[in-house]
Amino acid sequence: MEYFKQTLKVKRLGIDTYNESVIYIREDSYICQAEGFESQARIRIRFEDTCIIATLNIVKSNLLEPGEAGLSEHALMLLSSKEGDEIYLSHPEPLHSLSDVRGKIYGEEFSEASMAEIINDVVAGRYSDIHISSFLTACAGNRLNQQEIIGLTKAMIQVGARIAWSQQLVVDKHCVGGLPGNKTTLIVVPIVAAFGLTIPKTSSRAITSAAGTADAMETLAPVDLSFPKMQEVVERESGCIVWGGSVLLSPADDILISVERALDLDGEGQLVASVLSKKIAAGSNHVVIDVPVGPTAKVRSRDSADILKVYLEEVGKKLGIEVKVVYSDGLQPVGYGIGPALSARDVLAVLQGKKEAPQDLREHSLDLAGHVLEFSARVNPGEGKLLAKEILDSGKAWSKFQAICEAQGGMRELPKAPYMHTCVAKKEGVIKGIDNRRIARVGKLAGAPVAKAAGVDLHIKVNARVEKKQPLFTIHAESQGELEYALNFVEMDGNLIQIENEK
Repeated sequence: MEYFKQTLKVKRLGIDTYNESVIYIREDSYICQAEGFESQARIRIRFEDTCIIATLNIVKSNLLEPGEAGLSEHALMLLSSKEGDEIYLSHPEPLHSLSDVRGKIYGEEFSEASMAEIINDVVAGRYSDIHISSFLTACAGNRLNQQEIIGLTKAMIQVGARIAWSQQLVVDKHCVGGLPGNKTTLIVVPIVAAFGLTIPKTSSRAITSAAGTADAMETLAPVDLSFPKMQEVVERESGCIVWGGSVLLSPADDILISVERALDLDGEGQLVASVLSKKIAAGSNHVVIDVPVGPTAKVRSRDSADILKVYLEEVGKKLGIEVKVVYSDGLQPVGYGIGPALSARDVLAVLQGKKEAPQDLREHSLDLAGHVLEFSARVNPGEGKLLAKEILDSGKAWSKFQAICEAQGGMRELPKAPYMHTCVAKKEGVIKGIDNRRIARVGKLAGAPVAKAAGVDLHIKVNARVEKKQPLFTIHAESQGELEYALNFVEMDGNLIQIENEK
C-alpha cells in the first residue's frame, strides 16, 4: 500500500555503492518533511513497472535542486531509469523476515521457511547493508546448527540459477580460505580437466584475503562470464575458472560476501552454506574441500576443523553431494606471491615446470588434484596423486590451462607493480612463524585485490635461517600512497614474521 504518490526527478550522481541501492534527497524536500524520513530510512521507489527498496541519504547542500533525487548507480541499473525520469516514492511494506533475525539474536532458531524468506528479501534488495550485517552477525560464532545450515544452503540455491550437466560425474575443488597465496585451484582445474573429468569451477573474490581465486585468475583471463558462455567453455574444455557472481549461481552469496568483507567476518555456518550452495548450483556432485589448519589461518585448531568437516560432509550428504574434506598445513602462506598477479605468477611457474616454482604450491596442488581424480572409477584409491603428477609433468595441464584461458576470452599478460619496497630482517636467526592474517593485511593495504599487481612477495619460509638485513618480503603497489600505507602498518606491527636466535 502506498501512502502518497509524490514524484521527484532523477539526477545521476555517478556514485558507486556496489550492490546497495541508495537514494539521495535534499533535507528541505517536501517528501522528507511530510513523511518524516531521516537518513538510513528505507524507501520504496517505483519507475514505470519496476519497484526497488533503497536506503535514504540526506543531502545538506545544493548538490541537488528542489524536486530532484539522486540515485546510486546500482539503483539506476535496477530501475532501468535515466536522468530526468520521474520516480514515485512511498513507504515500503513491513519487512517481516527481520523479526526472525531479531529472534535469532535472542537465541531462537531459524526455520527453513524463515531462512528462505530472509534470503529472498536479501536478493530482492529489501535488506540494507545494516540489515545484512545484523543477519551475518547473528549467524556468526558457530551459532547455526546443522538444520539451520541446511536451510540456509537450500535458500541460497533456490534464489539463483542452477546448471545441469549431461555428464554423470561432475567434480569440484574448494578451499575454505584464510591462507594467503593458496592458489591451488588454478593448477588443480587444468590437471583434472586434462584427465577428462568435468570440473565447472566457480570461485569467489577475496573476503578477508589479498586475493581470491577469481581475482588471481582475472589477471590471466576474463572471469566474469555469462551463464551460457560458462557452459560453452566447460563443454569445450571440460573445465573453467570463473567468478560465481557473474553467472548468477547462488547470487545471495555475492551480496553477503560484500558485507562480510567490510566486517572482516566469515562465520562457520555461512561458510558452509556459501561453499555448498555454489557447488550444488554449478551442478557438481563430488567435491574436495581443502581446510588449512594453523594458529593464524581461518581454522585455528584441529577441533575447529573437525566441527567444520562434519558440517560440510553431513550437509553435503543431506543435499545429495559427496564431500571429501582434506586437512592441510596452515602454518604459513603457500608459495611466495600474495596478491592477484603475484599469485598467478607462482601458478604459471608450477604449470610450466620452472625451477623457481614454489614446491609447496606444487605438492599441495598435486595432493588435492589426486583426491579429485580418485572420484573417478578409472583411478584406484591412493593412485590419484601419481596420476596428477604425470599430467602436470607431461605439460598436458599447462596446455589445458592455456586452452581454458583462450576459451574464456584470451590469455593476458601479468601486470607489474611500479612501486616496490623490500623489508629486511632486523636480526639474524631462524624464522619461527609467519602471521597469515597480518601478512595478508599488508597486501590489502598495498591495494590488493582491487589493484591486481599489488601484494606481497615472500622471500623466506618457516624454519629458514636468515642473516641480519636479509630480504624477508617485498611489498608491491600501484601507487606511492598505497605503498606507504602498507609500510606504515609493517613499521607499527612487529609480529608479522617471528625470528628467534638459535640456542
